[in-house]
Order: sequence, then C-alpha cells, then structure tokens
Amino acid sequence: MTTEKGRKHLPPYVSYRTFHNFVERLQQRMPSRIDRSYWGDILSGSTGIQLMAALRFLGLIDANGKPAERLKPLVSARGEPRTQFLRDITYDAFGFVLKSSLDLESATYSQLEEVFHNTFQLTDDVSRKCVKFFIAMASDAGMTLSPFITRRTRSSHSSAGTKIVVKKAAGRTNRNLIVPQGKDELPNYSSWNGKLLDKFPNFDPSWSEELKQKWFAAFDELLKKGLSKS
Repeated sequence: MTTEKGRKHLPPYVSYRTFHNFVERLQQRMPSRIDRSYWGDILSGSTGIQLMAALRFLGLIDANGKPAERLKPLVSARGEPRTQFLRDITYDAFGFVLKSSLDLESATYSQLEEVFHNTFQLTDDVSRKCVKFFIAMASDAGMTLSPFITRRTRSSHSSAGTKIVVKKAAGRTNRNLIVPQGKDELPNYSSWNGKLLDKFPNFDPSWSEELKQKWFAAFDELLKKGLSKS
C-alpha cells in the first residue's frame, strides 16, 4: 500500500489480538467514522494510532476513518464466510508476500521476515511485529503456513498481544499533542526519538487530502528513520 507520493505505508504492527477484539466490538454498532472520539476510551493513544494505521493498510477505512464497504460484512460474518472475508483482505493487503516467489507452505520464518524487511526497509523489531501480525491474520484466515513459520511463534502466542481495556478517567490528559507511538511500545526507544515523537501533531480528519497524505508519509518516515538511529 502506497501514498499518492509513492511512499509505502508500513504493514500493521499493532497486536492482532487488539485488531480482532476491535472488529468484534464493532458488532455493537458501526460508527459512521472511526476516530479518536470513538476509540479513545478503550485504547491508549499509541495503540489507537497503530490500529488506525492497520485498518487503513488493510483497506477497512479510508484516510478520514470512514468505514470501507468491506468492513461491515467482515464484522457481521461468522464461520466460513468470515474466514473467506479475512482471506480476501489478507490477499489484497499482503500481496507483496503472497504474490512473491516465497512458498509459505515450506518457507522458514527468516525467509518471511526478509520479505517484509526488504520491501519496507524495516528495523528488526518493527519487522518482527509486522510479521507476527501477518502470521496471526493468515492463520485466522485459514491459510496454510509452513510449520517452520508457525513453530517459531507458537510458544509466545498465548502471552502476546494487547487487550482492549477501559482506561481510568485519571489517565486523561489535556495535552494538545499526542505521541504516535508509546514509549513502552517503541522498539529501541531512546530519548532522542521520544523528543521527536512528543512533537508529532495529532491527526485531524478535517485536513485536506494532500496534508493527510503528508502526515501519513511523515509518520512512516519518522518511525523508520528514528528507530534506525537508536
């Protein structure tokens, strides 16, 4: 997935459990726009931004947070229809993996990780999180993966992921700026990176399309370049 400038958005690196639980929560009622006012009470700022980036990459919301047509049937589907919806979304979003020469039924974990790293020039930690999300989603979509891939993640599967929890009112802040990534969630976090992230502006859906694309591109570049300096 690329921006209008040709730059690539990063693949999802939020935990798949957070994504799955959020989709399940949408069964209660689908908002006309998925924005901070909707998820702010159930997700931290950093996790929420990661989730929004994941939803955009998967084609489930547009740049304004408006749900795409394919999101509603995914939310309401059950059993095999849901599995098929997930499979279609996975094929569309992760074509750089599934349409490559890599045979997922015999590939090793390192080979899969190399595809992500070479396609997006990711640091090792970010690449690992992206691969982990892909493996979980592909498995949920009923796709066959090599035992050399699944065996690597099986031992940590039960303890991985971020649960959606209700935040306490005391945790609220009146800051005008938000941090795109939480300090405790950023791999190789350093004070230098923290100062940059603390200055990063909040996303505003009322911006022009050009400004939105610049924000997404700057966020991706900051993550990749900032982490590489730590």
